[in-house]
Amino acid sequence: MESVYENAENILRYVVEFSTLLLEFFGICILVFTAVKCFIFWMKRDESIRLILAQGIALALEFKLGGEVLRTVVVREWAELGILGAIILLRATLTFLIHWEIKNEKRELGSKDEKSEGTSSTEDSNIKIELDGKL
Repeated sequence: MESVYENAENILRYVVEFSTLLLEFFGICILVFTAVKCFIFWMKRDESIRLILAQGIALALEFKLGGEVLRTVVVREWAELGILGAIILLRATLTFLIHWEIKNEKRELGSKDEKSEGTSSTEDSNIKIELDGKL
């Protein structure tokens, strides 16, 4: 019975280690893809680059955080658990801050769009008033 328990524990450890590496690999791929995409947008002078980059970083951090949470399954010592807890806390804080930045960036981009729309509608109404006066 003890050998079955040890085999199950070893299988669990391998599954968790593989899953952790896979999640961290996905996070790295997302981050690299987002960086390349944002560099191209930067070359085109796109204004939404900060928002896209922040969203990519947030998604990559979510995958990395998922890997750290999985890693807690196979922790054997309190010191390891403390280190993992600190890493999880740090990544969760970074994710929170990035989501806050995304919200502010969306609001800022929205206000820029409203200003540009407001200017064009004011210009359109001025033109209409001028045309009405001439007719």
